[in-house]
Order: sequence, then structure tokens, then C-alpha cells
Amino acid sequence: MGRRRAVCGALASLIAAATVSGCGSPVAFYRPGEGGAGEPVVGLGGASPYLRPAPARPKAEDPPGAVPVAPAGGRVYAATGPGMIAPAARDMPARLYVASGHGIEVIDPLTMRPAGRFGAGAVASRVVPSWDMRKLWVADTVHDVLVPVGARSGGRGRPVRVADPSGLYFTPDGRTALVAAGRPRRIEIRDPLTMRPRAAVPLPCAAADGDFTLGGGYLVMSCTSAGALVRLDVGGRRVAGTVRLPAGARPGDLRLSPDGGTFFVADAARGGVWAVDARTFAPRGFVRTAPGARGLAISRDARRLFVSGGGTLAAVDFRARRVTARWPLPGGGNAVPGGVSSDGRALWLADADGLVYAVSTRTGRVLRHARVEGRPAGLCVHPQPGRFALGGTGLYR
Repeated sequence: MGRRRAVCGALASLIAAATVSGCGSPVAFYRPGEGGAGEPVVGLGGASPYLRPAPARPKAEDPPGAVPVAPAGGRVYAATGPGMIAPAARDMPARLYVASGHGIEVIDPLTMRPAGRFGAGAVASRVVPSWDMRKLWVADTVHDVLVPVGARSGGRGRPVRVADPSGLYFTPDGRTALVAAGRPRRIEIRDPLTMRPRAAVPLPCAAADGDFTLGGGYLVMSCTSAGALVRLDVGGRRVAGTVRLPAGARPGDLRLSPDGGTFFVADAARGGVWAVDARTFAPRGFVRTAPGARGLAISRDARRLFVSGGGTLAAVDFRARRVTARWPLPGGGNAVPGGVSSDGRALWLADADGLVYAVSTRTGRVLRHARVEGRPAGLCVHPQPGRFALGGTGLYR
């Protein structure tokens, strides 16, 4: 009996050590029926159909590229640091997907040479990665469809009918897709895999861009023409609140702060970003960056917010809420960001004149560039660090 207890104790110690030591990359667990055929499943047996893995606080000794199970202590972007690519996307080559009237141009970000084209025939306005990053969804607002494309193969799937799909988002648990539709104005609640409709929530205004609250229970979206923000209760399937920004505001892209307490909202008319309390949903300040501010991206260390628009890229310190750098963009164009490189050294942008380029996140200097056909309306950098994608442009957790 003593020997048996000793063996059991040794095994328990070994399992505990393997769990917290941080040796190698953490193993991704999936619910039954999800993930790959050879990947482990959480909760085989027991009273519950499946169990969620316990949140783990990232350790200082974790190796580079380790992906925490969940953010710790309100660290929203704890799993989006340099090189922290999810297992499902880790072997995918880095690519730039440029949405324009000529389909989707695929570019190798290292050589800046064409790497292919897919979605031919679609007038794409946006390319959005699926929650598990294995698929890309092309939003075509002209033909009123969402087109699935294999991230590895480039194979095009069956288009899904959606009236004016201006945005696509996924809840943090991966169970629900939220499609911003323009005719009529609403959020369509759909199956994240098949895009089959489940319900629809009418909106008081035409929604543009969005992001989720810290717990993921609410999707906050901007309404540019109305100068307002809308908060959608995902579980309750209802609009839980609206807030109008000061007169003349034209809100665009928005991002949740690293501590989860504030939404930063780009305002092209006022030339800066509003700070809106994530709990009370009330404006708490304004940071002036440059006229035409419209696109946002977050640095890999989650310390700075990049604000593009009006031919300028500004870096805003999250904690101090002040601009620490301003850099001119090529040609003074109104560029939209597509995402920060995996190593955090470059921010990728595209402008309507057909220029796709990367600027240094340290100096603002243009590092690489390429010309594409048509007028790019959206840019997607894929894959990017994170446990999963929330849709939109560069939304990862």
C-alpha cells in the first residue's frame, strides 16, 4: 500500500509539474466534436458533458511563443504577444490578404511578391479570419454574400447569403457568429461554422466597427453617420444601450484597452480617439492625434495604440493617454491598418491608391511596400498571435 501511494504521489507531482512548468507550448484542448482528429478533448467522462480548462496566469519563465490559456488579472492581450501563434495556425505561412474590386490579392510579406489570388469574382470589402483561424471569410457587400476560403488551400466554399455584410465577429467562446448587416440595419446571429441564421437583432443605426467587452458578453459597435456607439447584449439578443458622442463626432474603429476598462474610439471628424468607460458606457476623455483618425491597431506589448488616418500614424500610450509619436504616411493617404506583424516590429497598412506597406512600430519608417490592382478596401494579416480571432480587423485574444 505504501509503495502504491508513493507511485500515485509521484505521478501527481509529475502531472502538476508538466502543467505549470511552461516547457514547450501549451496543448490546446477542444470540446467534443471540435478541433482536429488527433487533438485532445476536455472533459471525457465525469458529471459534466465537458469541462473548461482552468485559467492559467502566464508565468515570467514561460518560453517565447507560449500561449496562456486565458488572460490573467485583466490582461486582455496576454495571449497576443510576439510569436504567440495558436497551434491551429502555427504552420501557416504569413500572408497579406488585400480586399479590392479585383478579388483577394495574396502577398508574401517577406518578399512582397504575389503569392496567389482567391475569391475571384467577389467584390470584397473585408477579409475576416474564422474564430479558430483555419478559414477566412470574404465579405462581398455588392453581391450580398459571405464567401468562405480555406486559409491553407485557398479553396473557395459555397457563398452564404447576407444582405450587405459590413462586418463579421465571433464571440470569445467560438459558439456564435455576429454579422453586421445593413439592409435593414441589424446584427444577425449565426452558426459560426455554417453561417446558418439563428436570430436577428434590429439596430438603431448602421454599425461600422466593433469590439467585445472584457468578459465577452457585450459587443460594442460604432455608428459613424449617427455619431454614436451601440452596446449589444449577446446572450440576451438585444441592444443594451447607446451613447451619443459630442456633436459632429464620426466614430470609426474601436479597441478595448489592455486592462478591459476603456474603449478607445477613433473619430475622423475630431481628429483623435475618445476614451469611453467600458462599464458605464460614458465618454471619459479625448486624445487628439491627427485629422482624419479612423483606423486602430494595438502594439504586441499592448502598451501603445496606433491611430492611422489623414496621412498620419500616431502612437498613443495607453497608460498615460497621450501621443508619444507622430509619423507621416506615404503620399499622405488615408490608410487603413491590417494588423501588426507577429514579431511586433511592423504595422501593415493599405490605402485606396493601391499601396500596401509596412512601417516600423519603433520609428515609423516604411520597411516594405507593394502595389496592387484596384482600390484596396481592407487588409488582413494572417495569421496573427492569439488563442482565437474575434473577427473584425485584427481582433484577437
